Amino acid sequence: MQPLLQNDDLSLEAAIASIRPQLVEFLSHHQDWLLTTSQHFLPGATLRGLDGITDHREKVSELLDLLEKAGPATWKQFAQHLCMECDLPLELEILLMSSAGEGNLSQKQEGRIDASAWSSVPKGFARRRRSSSSISDKDAKQKRLDSAENYQRLLIDTVRQRYGSRRAAGAAAQEQMQPLAFNQAFVNLVIRQSKASRLKERTDKPREDLPSAPEPEECVDTAMRVSDLFGSVVRSGTTKLIFLFGKPGTGKTMLMHRICQKWAEGVLHQFLFTFLFEFRQLNLLKRKLTLKELLFDLFLQPAESPDAVFQHLLENAQHTLIIFDGLDEFTGSMDISSTSKGGPTLPSRMSISELFADLCHGKLLPGCTVLVTSRPKRLPDLLLNTVDVLAEVWGFDHKKVEEYVSHYFHHHSFKEQALAHLKNNTKLLSMCLIPALCYVVCICLEYLLLKHQMSVELPQTMTQFYIKMLLIFINKQQGEHAVDEETQLNCNKKAILGLCDLALKGLEDKKLVFYVSDIPEHVKEFASLHGLLTVFEVKTSGTHPEAGYAFVHLSLQEFFAALCLMINKRVDKSHLKKKFSLKSKWTLKNEAKTEFIESFHIFLSGLSSKECRTFLMLLAEQNEAWVQDKQDAILQSLKKLAATHLTGPKVIELCHCTFETQDLKVAQHIGSLLNFKYEFKNFRLTPLDMSALVFVINSGQDLTHLDFAGCLMDAGCLEVLASCKNVEHLSFRSRRFGDDFAAALSKSLREMGSLKKLELTGGNITAEGLTNLVQASSQCLQLEEINLQDNRIRDLEVKRVLDLFSRMEKLKKIDLSNNNLSLNAVLILAKEVITCQNATELHVRKDTVIISFSGTSGKVPRSLDLRWEENKECVIPTRHMKLCLQDCSLSLQHAKEIVSILQSCPHLSEVDLSGNKLGDEGCSCLLESLPWISISKQLDLSHNLLSINGIYSLLKSVNTCQKTMEVEASLCHETAVLRFTEDREFASPPHREEPLYRTDDQQVGEEKQTPTLSKKIRLTDCHFQASDLEKLCAVLQECSSISELDLSNNSLGDEGLSRLFQFLPNLKMLRSLKLDNNRISLNSVFCLAQSLSTLEHIKTMNLSLGHMQVVHLSFWERIRDRSTGRLRRNFLVHPKHIANGQCFRLRDCTMGPEDMTRLCQILAHCTQLTEIDLSGNSLSDQSIERLLSFLPYLCHLTLLSIKNSTFSPHCTILFTNSIGLSERIRKVEVRSNQNAFLHLGTSARSQKTSCRLTDCAISQGQIEELCRVLEQHGRLAEVDLSRNQLGDEGLRFLLDHLHRVHVTCSLNLSHNRISQDGVLHLINAFATSRNITEVVVSLCSKATLLMKLTSRDDPRKILSLTECNFQPEHLEKLWLVLEKCTSLTEYISSNNNMTVHAAERLLHSLRKTPGPLKISIKEPWVCKKSVTNLLELAVQACGNITAIMICKDKSLFQLGIRFPCCLGKVESAVSRSNLHEPEIKRACFYQMVLEKCIQLQELRWSHVELHDDDTKILVAVLLPLPKLKKFELTSCSIMPTGIGYLITGLQKCQAIEELNLGHMKLSDAAIPKLVLGLCKMPSLKRLILNHNSIGDDGCSRLAEALRNMHCMEEINLAHNKIGDPGLINIATALLEMQNLKRINLSGNSPSPAGGEKLMEALAYCKHIEELLLSRNVFGDGTAVKLALCLPHVSSLKILHLQKNNIGPTGGTELARALVACGLLEEISLSENDLGEGSIHALSEGLPHLEHLRKIDLKLCGITDDSSKSLSCAFQQCPAMEEIILSWNSLGDGGAEELASALPGMEKLKMLDLEKNRIGVCGAMKLSEELVKCPEIQFIRLWDNPVPKGLAADLTSQDPRLCFSFY
Repeated sequence: MQPLLQNDDLSLEAAIASIRPQLVEFLSHHQDWLLTTSQHFLPGATLRGLDGITDHREKVSELLDLLEKAGPATWKQFAQHLCMECDLPLELEILLMSSAGEGNLSQKQEGRIDASAWSSVPKGFARRRRSSSSISDKDAKQKRLDSAENYQRLLIDTVRQRYGSRRAAGAAAQEQMQPLAFNQAFVNLVIRQSKASRLKERTDKPREDLPSAPEPEECVDTAMRVSDLFGSVVRSGTTKLIFLFGKPGTGKTMLMHRICQKWAEGVLHQFLFTFLFEFRQLNLLKRKLTLKELLFDLFLQPAESPDAVFQHLLENAQHTLIIFDGLDEFTGSMDISSTSKGGPTLPSRMSISELFADLCHGKLLPGCTVLVTSRPKRLPDLLLNTVDVLAEVWGFDHKKVEEYVSHYFHHHSFKEQALAHLKNNTKLLSMCLIPALCYVVCICLEYLLLKHQMSVELPQTMTQFYIKMLLIFINKQQGEHAVDEETQLNCNKKAILGLCDLALKGLEDKKLVFYVSDIPEHVKEFASLHGLLTVFEVKTSGTHPEAGYAFVHLSLQEFFAALCLMINKRVDKSHLKKKFSLKSKWTLKNEAKTEFIESFHIFLSGLSSKECRTFLMLLAEQNEAWVQDKQDAILQSLKKLAATHLTGPKVIELCHCTFETQDLKVAQHIGSLLNFKYEFKNFRLTPLDMSALVFVINSGQDLTHLDFAGCLMDAGCLEVLASCKNVEHLSFRSRRFGDDFAAALSKSLREMGSLKKLELTGGNITAEGLTNLVQASSQCLQLEEINLQDNRIRDLEVKRVLDLFSRMEKLKKIDLSNNNLSLNAVLILAKEVITCQNATELHVRKDTVIISFSGTSGKVPRSLDLRWEENKECVIPTRHMKLCLQDCSLSLQHAKEIVSILQSCPHLSEVDLSGNKLGDEGCSCLLESLPWISISKQLDLSHNLLSINGIYSLLKSVNTCQKTMEVEASLCHETAVLRFTEDREFASPPHREEPLYRTDDQQVGEEKQTPTLSKKIRLTDCHFQASDLEKLCAVLQECSSISELDLSNNSLGDEGLSRLFQFLPNLKMLRSLKLDNNRISLNSVFCLAQSLSTLEHIKTMNLSLGHMQVVHLSFWERIRDRSTGRLRRNFLVHPKHIANGQCFRLRDCTMGPEDMTRLCQILAHCTQLTEIDLSGNSLSDQSIERLLSFLPYLCHLTLLSIKNSTFSPHCTILFTNSIGLSERIRKVEVRSNQNAFLHLGTSARSQKTSCRLTDCAISQGQIEELCRVLEQHGRLAEVDLSRNQLGDEGLRFLLDHLHRVHVTCSLNLSHNRISQDGVLHLINAFATSRNITEVVVSLCSKATLLMKLTSRDDPRKILSLTECNFQPEHLEKLWLVLEKCTSLTEYISSNNNMTVHAAERLLHSLRKTPGPLKISIKEPWVCKKSVTNLLELAVQACGNITAIMICKDKSLFQLGIRFPCCLGKVESAVSRSNLHEPEIKRACFYQMVLEKCIQLQELRWSHVELHDDDTKILVAVLLPLPKLKKFELTSCSIMPTGIGYLITGLQKCQAIEELNLGHMKLSDAAIPKLVLGLCKMPSLKRLILNHNSIGDDGCSRLAEALRNMHCMEEINLAHNKIGDPGLINIATALLEMQNLKRINLSGNSPSPAGGEKLMEALAYCKHIEELLLSRNVFGDGTAVKLALCLPHVSSLKILHLQKNNIGPTGGTELARALVACGLLEEISLSENDLGEGSIHALSEGLPHLEHLRKIDLKLCGITDDSSKSLSCAFQQCPAMEEIILSWNSLGDGGAEELASALPGMEKLKMLDLEKNRIGVCGAMKLSEELVKCPEIQFIRLWDNPVPKGLAADLTSQDPRLCFSFY
């Protein structure tokens, strides 16, 4: 058994080392004396070796070394001689004597102290000091020294008595608690030192780790002995502070006692005095003390001369050790901010905290050594900057456990059995690493082995061990009379309960020490007898000590306190939950801990386990349900804690609690709440922590991620981790982890069968550690990723490592980045990776090194290819390897080696050698070998110091290597990339449309031609000039198959451009040419424009001379005609456009009139030019006038665009006048004086023209010119002058000239600042003018003003006025004007401040109007008036009423009036109404309504509240009218009795043709009466009963009536509750309804079976035109049935099948069948998951639907893949007006396809693309093509990923692009 401090620990060498600095300092001033004296102890030859040393200190140090090496005897003689001859400082003299062996007094020497050891010292001093000191000084000093020596001996005796053996309460207890003597049983603890300097730097920054622990990543993880704690050297007179922390039970207090004992034995000879104070006892002090009182009164009072002893202590402070044990148990405040800054005075009294602080800071007893212990908690601020040594007590390691257990069981025969039991139980072994728990385990194990030699079942948790220990202690006292546990508990229940109360009260009162008066006598006897309490002396003053009692360990007090809560009847669940809180353990760093709770919550959790239930029931004397109720409260609290945000340490504590419960369900629940990812940062983990964590993880079914960052752990943790079966991702990050850690981890990895990803980063692993780790990992076949970044792997065994990696079937990635691999190692790695069968990529870039693998099992499936099948060979899939060696400093000398590596791999996909130093020669070497290197995608040689010659080498590879598809190079950006096509042996050539047209007379044996692969050349920023073109063109000429050529950002200039265009005819396959930023001038623009006529295969030419010059040409594809062998153009033929039209775009150019003339002259010779875009140029009015004058000569031009230019008002008129320049002009549009568009037709035949001049600031000054244009051009169909500045005067001027205009057109004057007076003037003109047929005015925010002009007589004359804010005077003028309007046919007034009286005045004003008249009034008072009131207003109108509409939700009141030839009779009826008395007024009113409405044909009421009077007049007066044909009553409120009365009244409507009772909440109960009415309506054609509650019964009754209604044309039963029975009855009725044209059954509840029956019946409805079946979830079966039905309903025009669960199967069949319905105008298939096949089938069928106007494919899963065929199909639907493709998956590709098709859809008005994936490119393309589509009204693009700035810009250019929601 190794003692705590051995004599060799503080050997002679150590003793001398402790005094060496002071001794060298002293002797360096007495060098001559030292040399002379040394001659008596050392040989002369040895001393002569020092002659060469000149430095005094160095020579003294060497001499001391020689004396020390001469042996202990020589040194002792020298030391005695030195003390005798020299006047040494007292402290140095004592130390020197101690080093000579005279200070270590053994027990045997004590009796001879006066005679021998100490008697010699005074003689030496006396002889030495005779010459320097007086006799009185010597005597005083000697007296003080004698007192100190006596106190030292007394102190040694006392310490031996206190700590030589533990004094438990009672001899029996001592035997129980100490199976072995203290001196024999103590086992050294594991102590780890940390850097205290790091602790000084820390502030209260938030951290996960326990607050007192050091910064783990910054710690020096150093194992140390106790002697090392005191070994460091500090400055003389400086206090040394040692802080020792450790978790509960790790043996800190025992260690302090051991230090005191070893000091008393003379081991710590550097200390003359040692004092030990326990904070739990210091808590009892209520008074202030001086330092002297602290040392003497509270520890040991000197027997004599206390002042002399205290003075000696002050003078020899550096030889004093003061120990403070248990700082965490201190209840006082450590806030000492109020203490004096000037330093304390010795006699002053201070609190304990102040004394402690001043001792630590060196203000008291400066130079002493202070040793402080504590559990892990936050250091007080006062210690942060003063700690010199910081260390942690870890407890035991496995070796120490074995040592302890061996000594514990040394007297037992079953010692080996006990050891084997622990070694085989990982959980128990982990617990034993904590000494206190190890002791408990040994007690239990000893008891069980004595009782049951063969079968031993130990408890599983710490709580269960404590319970077992308690029972064992009780049982041992019974001896031979031992009884069962239940009897034991019953006998001692009262004492146990009392002990529980004592423990809990102590914790609540922060009390750890109890006096006799605090403990009941029976409790004291029980606890002392069984070793549960320990007794000791408590000194609160210097006189009378008292007996103090404390639990033998704080954790035992916590155990009994937790037990108290669980068995106390007064503690309910709510109180228990409050006590169970982990917050009491984890306080904030700026808060002091308020309770002594470390394990309390763990014991509570443990007591909630099922295994403890019987124990609790016995103590609590309660049934199982009562105990379980309390246990459940704890478990529920645990679960709630798991749902909160927990840091790493809290997660560990929660796992400990969960482990104690041993409840797998609770563990699984908590594991799920922790989100299966555990992150632990910067705190130490013990094997016991890991055991608890593994328990929680293994309890669940889900795989987890463990991340340990900077966490300190030993090999034991990894052994426990090996049992964790549910870890998928394991991560370690710490510089502590080196090869030893890797080796330990390797052993654990083999057991972790679910591990897929392993990270071991930021460590100190070398190549050796990697090899070991990989060797172990190779057996983990499930591993997919290994990350070893930032270690110390420099030169690894590549071949062996990769061989091991290749065995891992699922491995995907190895990361070896930041490991300082040499270039040679990288190249070796590349060679080996290339040959590794399952490696797919090596990525090396500077310090980044990543190897990727296929991750497949290696089992290769057989190929189904017939060629290989014939050869009967096993086909291995091609392995494509990606190699990246970036920034590796590769140079020319490595080129051949690189080539060799590349050639050794048969199938490379990408090779990246960028960022190296290969140069032209190195790259050329590589490029020359390219034909023998297999690369399928690209080779990157960027940033390799290439020059222009290197660029030519790249170009030549296009010819030398046939697989080269693209060359991209830039000298400026140092780019050099080659891209390749796939190997033809393994992949087919890229798909391209075959433009060849085969003929029938081609010979069968015609030789097949291999398509020529097009090449792309991009040589940007290469500094090419005109002089370089000759050589460049020579190289390019060899590459005849170039399809794209990009020479942008060079310096060709005008000359170079001219030379290049002379060379262009040689590039036969060219499709695209880019020459951006080549410093060209306007002359090059003319040259390029001229090429449009010389190079006819040019498709588009985009030019810009702005800051960023643009020259981009695209060409039509040219193909070889097989009959002639010549090349000809290939293009898509469109029926409406020039097939091979050319487009010329010029931007950002300043052009004068002469320049414009020259350009137009050139363009006039371009016979295929169809589009000119001159946007963004600086053009004067003269330039634009010259341009427009050439319009007649641009024979094929269809669009002229000038955007982003500023036009003057005169210029705007010029555009308008252009209508007369060419009869082909179809539309002139000028927007915001910045954007102008001229659309021209393909022929000059007479067509209508539109002119839109919006937001052009046109005022009265330009009106005269505009009127002249209107007078001259009779082809105008639309004139839009909205958003200008006409005002009232401009409007008057325009109206005055309109009588000269003889055209039929619409005139838009909206947003022109028109007032009410202007409106009245317009109405006056409308009333008097014959050519103004319609006026629509709104003065609200919309500011609408529309007019329709006609050149011929039109019977219609319509006036609509909305929100004109008319005042009474305006209305009066309006009535006067309307009286003159003798031909008005419709008047609409909406929200014009018209009162009821004004409405009466209006009706009277219109009394003389002949013919039919419709009057609509929309005012707020309409919805407030009753039906009767509105009818009273209606009868005020002149003439007969033919229609009445009341729509209260819209506040609309509408009358239809027809005037008879004679008005006399009507007038008499009105006059009679004034003659009747009030009592008969109602009857007279009914009569008047009857007379006025005798011609009534339409009655429509909506959202009306019908009272009894209203219902009566409706049923009694209106419904019986003989000419009533249309009756609509929707969404009206009516009494239940009234609905029956109403339906009965319908039986009188025998002439009715249309009946609408939608939204009336009709149920099945109302249908029978309705059927009776229907039977009396022989002329009924339309029956609308939508949005009611009609079910199957009501539907069946309706079906019976419908069979006999042969005139029925429309049935609407949408949104009812019709299921299969009702639907089948309807289907049966359809068989007899031959005239049915429209049916709407949307939104009902049928099944697919009912739907199929309906489809079968529809086949017999030959005349059906509208079929609306949306939202019925019919499914594919019904869709297939409908597809079979469609050929029989050839008259179908509208088909709605929205949201019918139609999938690919039904969708495909339906799409194919639509071809049979050639009259279809509208299709809705939205919200069905049609699939790609259905969309393609639909695309094939759409061109056959010539009448299709609208198609809705919202939310149909349409992608870019199907957009091309769909767009082509839309283009071939000539009548298409509206396309809805919202909520699909269309991206930029799909948008571009649609945009390209837009110009071909001449009637399209709306395209809805909301909620797709269209980005910048797609939006730009739509904007570009929208310019060519004047008929499109808007394109909706809301909620697409288009940047807001771009969206706003595009909308400003063309408002028809709508990105907003509304």
